[in-house]
Order: sequence, then structure tokens, then C-alpha cells
Amino acid sequence: MVLEIEVPLAGGDVTEGVVRVGDTVRRVMGAHSPAVHGLLRYLEAVGFDGAPRMLGVDERGREILSWVDGECPRRPLAAWAVSDEALEGVAKLLRRYHEAVLGYGTRPDDPWDTAASNLDGPAELIGHCDVTPENVVFRDGVPVGLIDFDLARPTTRMYDVVTALRHWAPIADPADRDVLLHGVDAGRRMRLFADAYGLSADERRELLPAARVRFERSYRAMRTRAEGGGAWARLWRGGVGPRIRRAQDWLEVHWDELDAHLV
Repeated sequence: MVLEIEVPLAGGDVTEGVVRVGDTVRRVMGAHSPAVHGLLRYLEAVGFDGAPRMLGVDERGREILSWVDGECPRRPLAAWAVSDEALEGVAKLLRRYHEAVLGYGTRPDDPWDTAASNLDGPAELIGHCDVTPENVVFRDGVPVGLIDFDLARPTTRMYDVVTALRHWAPIADPADRDVLLHGVDAGRRMRLFADAYGLSADERRELLPAARVRFERSYRAMRTRAEGGGAWARLWRGGVGPRIRRAQDWLEVHWDELDAHLV
């Protein structure tokens, strides 16, 4: 009998107990897991290589996912993770994911995690909805994969874009940014992301209003989740609410200059 060594994986804010076993990842399943499994199987079927493969369930009832080889940026972010090339690579990876998943539809009856925020209007696709540095796998400085689809749900392209820009531009008060992103020109980085993703002129005009709505709804959704305790409560105690409020204020103060970069 071969003893399987479990190596704890750090980096996620909410999902706990994630381990690596050989070339697989084991994660505790939740109510939303069947929906995510269907999504991952679809991505495999259409040949999208930027996501883990769903391999089954182990004897402890944990999902088994393929290990995506590479490196996820950790805090404090290294220079390679905040470069223009990394930013543009994330935008292209997100666009490639959106193009791949479009044919899956929105699957409104699947058990997605719908307690999270969203924008108005009909859903267009199943978004990743959590494209943070911790959830992007790089190889040799190039983004090659997305992991942690727990927050995936029916949404719009724009929601996924503004959520990614929240972390990668970043749309944040400088006091809350990673050290190497403290003094960056966020408007310029938003423009680079928009160019690499391929946002149209009309979509660029929608981006800032969408970010405004997203911030307010994310604040309310996270506060509600925190009332239930667990990891969400820990995040709330860690100051996520005030950080969102500061980001909202920064967005309003710098609206015109950001808009000038985008439009």
C-alpha cells in the first residue's frame, strides 16, 4: 500500500482544508460543487486547458482535481506578478475562458453560489468571478490557468472584468494596495487590460459604472455572509468592509482620469 502524502495548500481566503496529493488537489465539497464539476467537465470537453480537470471523489468525500503546474502569486506580490505583461496575460486568459465557456449557457437551475453580488441585466455566461492573483497560475511569468471556481456563477463578462480589475489594476485606495502596486497608474493599467481583453468602446464606457455597482453590492453581500460566521466572518473582521469603502471613495475621486484612460 502506498501512503499518500497530503500537502496543505495556502492562499485561499475562504475555502479551507485544500491539500495536494501527488498530481491532484483534494477539496471539501459544498452545495455548489455539482455545478462547478459540470462546468469543469464542459471546459475539458471543449479543450480549454486553463482550468483544472474534475477527476472524481475520494474515499473521504472530497473532490479530486488535477494539479495545475505553475506558481500562483503570493503576498507581497513579486515584480513579475505586477508587470504589464502579467496584467495583459491575465486579460487574455480571462477572454479565452469567456470564449470557451460561452457555449455552456447560464445553467440557471444548477446549484451555483448565488449569495454573491452581481450586476443588473440577464446573465451571459458562467463567470469565474474571483480572478485574484491567488487564483491565477503562472509559468515562466505567463498566466496559463485559473483555479478555485467556487464562486463561479451566471453573470456577465463585465462583472468578471471589473472583478479582475479590482485586484489587478488595482481599483483600490493606495493604502490597501500591495507594495509594488502602491504608486502605479491604475488608469493606464485598466487601459492595458481593456486592450488585451478586447473591450469595445461601448464596453469601456460601461466599465466604471459597473465597478461602482459591483463595489456596493459586494459590500452588502460580504456583510451578509459574515453574519453566518466561518471564514467570511474572519474576512470581515480582517477589515474587508472598510477596504471596499475606501476603494469606492478612491474610484469616485479619480473617476474622470480613469474614464479618460479608458475612453
